[in-house]
Amino acid sequence: MYRESEADLPGEAALPGTLPESLRAELIAFRRDLHMHPELGNQEFRTTAAIKARLEQAGLKPRVLDAGTGLICDIGTWDGLRPMLAIRADIDALPIPDAKVGVPYRSTVPDRAHACGHDVHTTTVLGAGLVLANLDRQGLLPRPVRLIFQAAEEIMPGGASDAIASGVMEGVGKIIAVHCDPRVEVGKVGLKHGAITSACDRLEVTLTGAGGHTARPHLTTDLVTAAAKVVSEVPALLGRRVDARAGLSVTWGRIEAGHACNVIPMHAELSGTVRCLDLHAWRDAPDLVHAAIDEIATLHRAKSEINYVRGVPPVVNDPAVSDLLGDAMIARRGPYAIEDTEQSLGGEDFSWYLELVPGAMARLGVRTPGDPVRRDLHRGDFDADEGAIQAGVELFTAAALLDGMRG
Repeated sequence: MYRESEADLPGEAALPGTLPESLRAELIAFRRDLHMHPELGNQEFRTTAAIKARLEQAGLKPRVLDAGTGLICDIGTWDGLRPMLAIRADIDALPIPDAKVGVPYRSTVPDRAHACGHDVHTTTVLGAGLVLANLDRQGLLPRPVRLIFQAAEEIMPGGASDAIASGVMEGVGKIIAVHCDPRVEVGKVGLKHGAITSACDRLEVTLTGAGGHTARPHLTTDLVTAAAKVVSEVPALLGRRVDARAGLSVTWGRIEAGHACNVIPMHAELSGTVRCLDLHAWRDAPDLVHAAIDEIATLHRAKSEINYVRGVPPVVNDPAVSDLLGDAMIARRGPYAIEDTEQSLGGEDFSWYLELVPGAMARLGVRTPGDPVRRDLHRGDFDADEGAIQAGVELFTAAALLDGMRG
């Protein structure tokens, strides 16, 4: 899929823009500060201010986006002709407690944590911007680059749409990003042509009916049973109505009904997500899910009210841009720093940028070599090997240089 050695990159292997040790230490400290002060989507005021201050310290002119959180920053002067490469980071945290122990940078905010690695994404793009700004001052940056620090990725349908509405894609010809992956060893990246994430929507269901005494369920609408049937049977029913290769998956995260053991309630609530590997099946998903829920609810004499919230389509990597990331990693670290990765059922609003321009997302390795513990994202004990910051900076800076050199 990718070139097999630096020798296959004539004239490009010895790229400038390595990360100085002093900046590497500063970036680790910056990441730890963000990790200690996580902010939820559209509330990232401190995070935005910290990024802005560091970019301004480097002589750059960042612009805070219209909503007051998130910002963009151009490095070099765009001539209005050749489109720029954009490098995107998401800056928000998750509403879960930080469960790590024994680290000095544990979250100081109750029930808030950077448990998806956005602090690493942010620091990596910031570091790349500082290195590229230094190259620009030396006349070594072949084409301007735009940094995008996006708010609210974790809030469906994601802050990318708001960022786009603020004009972040004006003048951009392609876009790149990374996402932390605890399955990939630090110092490596996972790459894939085509879809690398899945579509993700939010589903909220309210069931209502005549409740009553648990001694006489035959005279009631047994909502607890109805809710249980919706939870268990909707995924199975959809599995027989959609091509299995589409990977349509309904998974419930919340079910709530009743307050007493001997009372059948009149109200039940369910919520979950709908994920899909295939773009075409995703477009049909709302009608299919609605029909399946209504069918099962009606069978149990319950009325259903469904709120189907569109989220994000799959992130579909452009092969040429994915190859650019591969070449960049080879130029910095050699061919063994790349591995193939699979499409996941996770959703990412980076996909909205790809509706406008070609781009690609790489999986940034954050697993410490030899670590026997299987970790995952969106868990309170998630942490990243901070060597990933240097690897990400190297990837982004090399990609920007190669893209500019190739015209």
